[in-house]
Amino acid sequence: MIYSSLVFAAILTFAIGMVHSWLGEVRLIGPLTAPGSREGMLAKSGFARQVLRFAWHLTTVAWWGIALILIALAFKPHEGFGDVILLIIAATFFVTGLVTLVTSRGRHLAWPVFFAISILSVLPLY
Repeated sequence: MIYSSLVFAAILTFAIGMVHSWLGEVRLIGPLTAPGSREGMLAKSGFARQVLRFAWHLTTVAWWGIALILIALAFKPHEGFGDVILLIIAATFFVTGLVTLVTSRGRHLAWPVFFAISILSVLPLY
């Protein structure tokens, strides 16, 4: 049995990672590390600029890893420990959505996607 909700959750997770890296690089990381806008530690340390950039993009890598886990669970029965993994993924994206919603006061557009991933991740359990 294929759990299509997990495939859809994986697609959303992969897509939000792509958007996160692309928009983050264009609108946040690039401008922050540009020579004209550097202040404080970013002005003094090339290492700090590198850490900021790769730490930002590591979030995308982690989300893509989760997307692959969701795909694996969509095509392989997930009884037992797989259920626990789905609950952990759902809880993680629920908290991520909640933090994004509250801290941005709803202005950041990712919170509904995080909530959708959370819900889609637990649908096969019911």
